[in-house]
Amino acid sequence: MEKLDIMSMTLPEIEAALVGIGEKKFRAKQIFQWLHVKRVFDFDKMTDISVQLRLRLNEIFCINGLFVQKRLESSIDNTVKYLYRLSDGNFVETVLMEYSYGHSICVSTQVGCKMGCRFCASAIAGYVRDLTPSEILMQIYETEKDAGVKVSGIVLMGIGEPLDNFDNVMRLLELLSDKNGTDMSLRHVSLSTCGIVPRIYELAEKKLQLTLCISLHSADNDRRSEIMPVNRTYNITELLEACRHYISATGRRITFEYAVIDGVNSSDKDADRLSDLLRGINCHVNLIPVNKVKERNYSTARTGVADFAKRLGKRGINATVRRTLGSDIEAACGQLRRDAAEQRQKTGEV
Repeated sequence: MEKLDIMSMTLPEIEAALVGIGEKKFRAKQIFQWLHVKRVFDFDKMTDISVQLRLRLNEIFCINGLFVQKRLESSIDNTVKYLYRLSDGNFVETVLMEYSYGHSICVSTQVGCKMGCRFCASAIAGYVRDLTPSEILMQIYETEKDAGVKVSGIVLMGIGEPLDNFDNVMRLLELLSDKNGTDMSLRHVSLSTCGIVPRIYELAEKKLQLTLCISLHSADNDRRSEIMPVNRTYNITELLEACRHYISATGRRITFEYAVIDGVNSSDKDADRLSDLLRGINCHVNLIPVNKVKERNYSTARTGVADFAKRLGKRGINATVRRTLGSDIEAACGQLRRDAAEQRQKTGEV
């Protein structure tokens, strides 16, 4: 019998599993808190549980850990980038960022990505599979343990498209916000999507109070379709309708992410078109200098991003330029995983 992934299970699910083998229901809460509060990932170390039950737990459940394959720390701003190896030998990336108010963590939700955005390294090594709730959650727990810090903000913006792994990401959010465990307010969670419209409507109905971030990157349908293939399925008009619905349903402001790419979407005309598109929407625009990817020739002039922000501001659009973190360790998503996957292929590792 295949063991159950207990770190992906909610408290009621653990209760049901334990009652099903004749154990008391209250034991589930003890185990849940060992895992999510005390962060103990070995049943044999759960000392207030009988030896007999610990043996049964080892028979029925598994705790899937992550292993640090590589750890890079920036000498500029203390950003730390982790390449984690999963139990099946695949790799994902996690980035720990330091701000004046505390630490934020950017986690991956898939091994690779299907979306194929032209400026992103995440899809270059190919999509392999979705991450389980436990594999996403353990990126947070293991990074906090390794760095000796408590994370105050979580960003679902690493490798993968969170809304393409919808059910597992929703389960992750349920686990994060459980009052018997991590008890994190979802107001401290940001979820970034390239724009899978049906899932935005589903997310809106859950009213989770997280921050929804939309990777927009162009206000022109033809240009957006060139750099973001998802736009060929869900165009800008459909996407903006879904965003308006999300704002109405949740009362939450949306962040639009816009990677300013020289010669692609960085002109005054592009800024004007973006201003016209977003006027009247409760939103914020986060301008991003595009990350250098060796397989792409995209670039961004820093002054160009600042000028773009000024032009938006003059037209009444609230825009800021994202602070670049970890530039000396290639902290952008996908690059370490891509290199590790290539090396694995060359050496024939399984």
